[in-house]
Formats: sequence, structure tokens, C-alpha cells
Amino acid sequence: MIKEVIRDEEIEFLASQSSKNEMPYCGDDYFFINTNDYFLCVLADGLGSGQFAYDSSSAVTEIVKNNHNEAVGTLMSLANDVLLNKRGAAVSVLKLYYDTKEFVYSSVGNIRFFLYNPESDKLVYPLPVTGYLSGRNQKYQTQRFKYEPNAKFIIHSDGLQIQGAKSILKTYGSLEQKARVILEKNTVHSDDTTFILGSLLS
Repeated sequence: MIKEVIRDEEIEFLASQSSKNEMPYCGDDYFFINTNDYFLCVLADGLGSGQFAYDSSSAVTEIVKNNHNEAVGTLMSLANDVLLNKRGAAVSVLKLYYDTKEFVYSSVGNIRFFLYNPESDKLVYPLPVTGYLSGRNQKYQTQRFKYEPNAKFIIHSDGLQIQGAKSILKTYGSLEQKARVILEKNTVHSDDTTFILGSLLS
């Protein structure tokens, strides 16, 4: 279900989340913040489901929330450290910088990110690193890409099965319309599911 929609001068974004079989705990967690200089989003998918998965994912979002001004690579390292002696989690961190019109992205695990640049009509899909964060030594691949005016993006956990990401981001009007299309195509909740849709307004 759609949980929140936020709009300002630079960006609009929408978050949708549902738990596995409507369980009380969702093993996914997310956090985003929008400042004058950047938009930051973290999505964490705790291994398995239920409370232990939630404990892992919420620990990640809390540490990122408390350090959101740090670089993406540093945030991934902090997320890894906080998962020591926990179940572990797939984690993605996205940071958009408004002054340079670029985003920095790092991910470990089965979270997916797509960005559609409308002027060049190209879909950007940073390749994820397999595995998950659990406190052990881990290498992070941080990637940097330019984004165009009116670019659209989606970041989602593996509970969501998306086909035709470019078509969805390119068409279907508003973020709410795109979200409805995605939800209509994903009616089975056999896993925790979270996705965040965004649109750059300049």
C-alpha cells in the first residue's frame, strides 16, 4: 500500500510497503531525507521475515538517519557495522546531489534500482553486488551517474517483481498512477515488499 507522498521544488517521491502475508512486522525498512543540497534514500531488506528481519533493517535505517550527511560509502560501512550479531540485510543507499545533477549509489544484495533519463531515453541500472551486510569485512562498489531534468527512478526490494521498468517510469503519468500500475501487477504478498518512486522536477 502507498504509505506517503512528498513533493517540493526539486523532487517528488512516493513510498509503498506491505509485509509478507500481512504479518505485523515488515522485514523491509526505509528512510529518506530531502535537504537543500541533496536527497538521500536508504532501503534495507532484512534476511527472512518477521521481527528479526525488521530488527536488522531498522538498525540500518536508524544509523543512516543519524549520519545522513556522510558520503554513501561511509554510510554503507556504518550499516555493515551495525549489523554485527544481527541476522543481516540487503542494503542500498542512494544520494542525489542537486548542484551537480548526479546521484551516487551503492548496494549489496537483491535490492534493485532503475533511473530513466528522458532526454536521452535511456535506463540506468547499476549492477548490484551479490550477498548481504552482516558486520563482516565487505567491499562496496560506489557508482556515480548524471541525471537529466525530469528523470524518474524506482528502488525496490525483491518482494516486488517488476517487468518493463523503463516503460513504467516513462509513462503512466503521475507517481500515484505508476504506483497503482505496479501494485496491480504485484498482488501476491508472499514476501515483504517495498518500493520508492521518485521524479526529479528540474
